[in-house]
Amino acid sequence: MKEVCILIPTLNEEKSIGGIIREFKDIGFENILVIDGNSTDSTREIAKKEGARVEVQHGKGKGTAVRQALELIDEEIIVIIDGDGTYSPSEVRTLLAPILNNEADHVIGNRFGFRGAFTLSHRVGNWVLNKVFGLGYGVKLTDILSGYRALTKDCLREMNLKKEGFEIETEMAVESVKRSIRIKEVPIRYEKRKGVSKLNFIRDGGRILYTLYALARMYNPMFYFGIIGSLFILCGILSGAYVVMEWYYRSISHDLLTVFTALLIISGVQFLIFGLLGNLIVSLQKDMIEVLRDMIKKR
Repeated sequence: MKEVCILIPTLNEEKSIGGIIREFKDIGFENILVIDGNSTDSTREIAKKEGARVEVQHGKGKGTAVRQALELIDEEIIVIIDGDGTYSPSEVRTLLAPILNNEADHVIGNRFGFRGAFTLSHRVGNWVLNKVFGLGYGVKLTDILSGYRALTKDCLREMNLKKEGFEIETEMAVESVKRSIRIKEVPIRYEKRKGVSKLNFIRDGGRILYTLYALARMYNPMFYFGIIGSLFILCGILSGAYVVMEWYYRSISHDLLTVFTALLIISGVQFLIFGLLGNLIVSLQKDMIEVLRDMIKKR
């Protein structure tokens, strides 16, 4: 399909990249762009041999690769797929269908639609992150971290993408919600990776969780400040309980700790108020944007 570009970010994927490119070409997708993160194996040579356009990435990280690729792609629809062989090119039309039918602008391949090749830790980690996303952004999605997705070039232009690493998938989901981009999930299969995984469960999971939390500042201030406020209040309650027990059972008064307890609780309440005020401002901003959009349409 001429209007579709297949984007494959790679790093040392010589075991799988050739088969992925061949399979896409066999089903009619000729526009294939490989952004290689300075592989030390034969990834680039194999990709060129199979007929893909290959560009060497400037900088490090999957997010950097995706942003660089967007400047090189002219096609109206972009399919992003990992180069490790965990996703099947044969399912690409499943991802494209909602866009071609004008049902969505951002389609995510849901790896949990079928029982994929997940370890228990990754399954639990994904569940936690998706739940946090739902709480923070009010949209229920099952697999925001999927490495197989299709997007229109227009919706990508609207997104303000800044993340450099694997957090880019999270950022795409967040930006879609923030900018009211139509988003849809479709079930796909997830196979065992060919080669060694580059993901670190603790490090990358922590980065993604922080990304979800940090980006909530502008979309859901109550979620952002509410967590801080709740932690302050919880610490204040624990400290206050200790003060009361010491006074009741041992007749010992902790004056300084009592003051500290009061400060913790007052600070926590203030953070909650900041969250409420922030939500009010965000709601007003969204209403103003809708009014402006209506005015532009009428013109």
